[in-house]
Amino acid sequence: MSPHLRKKVVVVGHGMVGHRFVTAAIERGLTETHDIVVLGEEPRPAYDRVALTSFFEVGAEALSFLPSGVYEDPRVTLRTSTSVIEIDPAAQTVMLADGEEMAYDELVLATGAAPFVPPVPGAELGNVFVYRTIEDLEAIREAAKTARAGAVIGGGLLGLEAANALHQLGVETHVVELAPRLMAVQVDDAGGNTLKRHIEKLGLTVHTGVMTESALPSVVDEDESGVRDGRVSALKFKDVEEPLPVDMIVFSAGIRPRDALARAAGLDLAERGGVLVDEQCRSSDPHVWAVGECAAPGGKMYGLVAPGYDMAEVVADALLGGKGTFTGADMSTKLKLLGVDVASFGDAHGTTDECLELTYSDAVAGVYKKLVISEDGTRLLGGVLVGDASAYGLLRPMVASGIPLPDNPEELILPASSGGGASVQLPPEAQVCSCNNVTRGDIEAAVDNGCESAAEVTKTTKAGSTCGSCKVQVKKIVEDYFTAQGRTVDLSLCEHFTMTRAELFDVVLIHGYTTFDQIIEAHGTGRGCDICKPAVASILASQLNGHVLAKENRKLQDTNDAYLANLQKNGSYSVVPRIPGGEITPEGLIVIGEVAREFGLYTKITGGQRIDMFGARMEDLPAIWKRLVDAGFESGHAYGKSLRTVKSCVGSTWCRYGVQDSVGLAIMLETRYRGLRSPHKLKGGVSGCARECAEARGKDFGVIATEKGWNLYVGGNGGAVPAHAQMLAGDLSTEELVRYLDRFLMYYVRTADRLQRTSTWIDSLDGGLDRVREVVVDDVLGLGTELEAAMTAHVDGYFDEWKATLEDPEKLRRFVSFVNAPEIPDPNISFGSTRGQIVPEAGGTEPVSLGASIPVGRHAFNEQSLEESR
Repeated sequence: MSPHLRKKVVVVGHGMVGHRFVTAAIERGLTETHDIVVLGEEPRPAYDRVALTSFFEVGAEALSFLPSGVYEDPRVTLRTSTSVIEIDPAAQTVMLADGEEMAYDELVLATGAAPFVPPVPGAELGNVFVYRTIEDLEAIREAAKTARAGAVIGGGLLGLEAANALHQLGVETHVVELAPRLMAVQVDDAGGNTLKRHIEKLGLTVHTGVMTESALPSVVDEDESGVRDGRVSALKFKDVEEPLPVDMIVFSAGIRPRDALARAAGLDLAERGGVLVDEQCRSSDPHVWAVGECAAPGGKMYGLVAPGYDMAEVVADALLGGKGTFTGADMSTKLKLLGVDVASFGDAHGTTDECLELTYSDAVAGVYKKLVISEDGTRLLGGVLVGDASAYGLLRPMVASGIPLPDNPEELILPASSGGGASVQLPPEAQVCSCNNVTRGDIEAAVDNGCESAAEVTKTTKAGSTCGSCKVQVKKIVEDYFTAQGRTVDLSLCEHFTMTRAELFDVVLIHGYTTFDQIIEAHGTGRGCDICKPAVASILASQLNGHVLAKENRKLQDTNDAYLANLQKNGSYSVVPRIPGGEITPEGLIVIGEVAREFGLYTKITGGQRIDMFGARMEDLPAIWKRLVDAGFESGHAYGKSLRTVKSCVGSTWCRYGVQDSVGLAIMLETRYRGLRSPHKLKGGVSGCARECAEARGKDFGVIATEKGWNLYVGGNGGAVPAHAQMLAGDLSTEELVRYLDRFLMYYVRTADRLQRTSTWIDSLDGGLDRVREVVVDDVLGLGTELEAAMTAHVDGYFDEWKATLEDPEKLRRFVSFVNAPEIPDPNISFGSTRGQIVPEAGGTEPVSLGASIPVGRHAFNEQSLEESR
């Protein structure tokens, strides 16, 4: 017992679960009587390890749960880069690596788990990594800069996340799994095979049922005996003669609880590792607790974050005298691996006696679904979803709540076009968010207590805030509850406009407004903001086909539109000429090469079959455009919320499998829809056969050739939340295809919310894809002719923004680094060199001091001051 009035809780470990314990302790009032000291071994505070792969896209700060490194409650102290090397339960002290001894009244172990590295000879070589921390990813990213091929050992959840990371870094990726299928714990053979096809289609190579024998070192032939440089060069498989050449290896074959401190302190451990704890997560010592992956309640280790959160809540409650217990956890999981939806819930493998299985498989679409139901067909016991996990938010709570199945349970997994889409009302006690143990009743109670939107419900209840797999279900529950109460969800565009974007689109169309000032004076309040101004700019551009740099619209544009180029990290810009369908002449290639060489630009082939040129100074943009325009190129709109590309394969012209001219159609569609301003960027694809080399079903609109014509798919996208396109209509003539696409795109432009991708727009419609099909194909609203006319007006009014800018001296005046010293380039833009090309140099994004010259490239001015300076 501490001699002080206040007691001290020491928390060893500041990962996701350690952080959750601290926040739970603060919320429940534990800090009123206890000081909390958190000792984190990593150099940074807790971060979202579930979303670790997104580090490459969003950076470390975006993943952090505590970016400031300090809790708001002053009675909590966080020390990072602090290692505990010994626990003395008898003295109730911990010893730190620097020799400091710290006393505690209660000790909470949240040390997590460590990656399991099999005893493979060569695992100690250079360029061999594990996949666990941000520091691991930073090291992997550095090695990937020079690596050609890499292997990930492990085909489970963590292994596929690691494979995704290597793939994102541009490394030829091999996935190596000892089991006969991927994700063997979560999915069955059919689901694993479907997942494998998806992953291999992305260009990764999957090796299942193979055992890694050793990692081989590289050899530099400096003399006859050879000198090993200490880095890996190949992977040797058992019973396979030829080694697999790789430049790097990532071990992601599972985890093991970090229980060394508990073991040395003499605490009881589970048979397979982990601190053995009771139902309150108390160890064999009454003042030592364990939570998360280092703990083994009832002898079982849980490797998911949701059970760890539950344990953290239980311990916080117990320290306040509560009687809450941890009695097990829902091990269901839903995630997106390499862009593929995968979900597993309940008794996924059908181990329950006399259970039955319902399966749905579409090999062409890459979808596999299985439901495990009770023998009498009344209860859902579990299931597997691969390729389409949209039903997970409904199915998983059905397992936990035990509510009866509908009369035709197959409707739960069949696509809507085949009679699927059964609706089931979850009971109030049904758990919707397993990560944070939030029920439907909790969500509705949050609405009753004042939450006005799904976002507010998430903030209040934490439902959907961890893995995000239940966000769609949370939103639906909130909206359904509002409807049942006769209330409406506030869908205002922003504080300045009470209308939705779709309503505002119609208002502008009906009244013929041409400026933002007209619109906000008539239908809004205030001066506008960075939400409504770009939205209005998009609406005006869609309806008027005016130049984005026209004086009346200039103040509405964001950075990229304002300069018709994409601003890069060091203040330079990219130039991306349009190359419809990816088809380009040798003369066109030569011009692009000459421009890149003359202006010292970095060049890269994009995934949309274009050539990026990076590093252009803003004052050089007009000169670069002129060279390209004179050679017949035009703006590729890589900077705008508009059509980017229509990707194609070589089709029947060259390919022996092609059944239609995919290149010709792609060029026609890209030429038709170029410059179309929309709520979000748009991408298309055309494949000449079912082998789908253009990846059309990953696009907002995708076309796949058949022997009878074309199949049209809509609502796909990459990005942070990838989505698979769904078929809208099949076996279309080219004329039908263009008519339906005209209608689809204009319907989207008119009715979608700001920055809403086609996939989420379709999901938001009452009826989803079926509603789109009714409007676009069946023309139930009688809008077909109107939508087609709107597209025709766009096509007829199209002009190249680059060319128009070059022809307008007023617009050209914008393209100087300093308005009062146009001859001086921005000194803050600097470059280094990698692989023979320029790259942004560190420090190139430092802010420019506003002295005698005004830096246009940094936009450190407002439109009024710029006009005054002229």
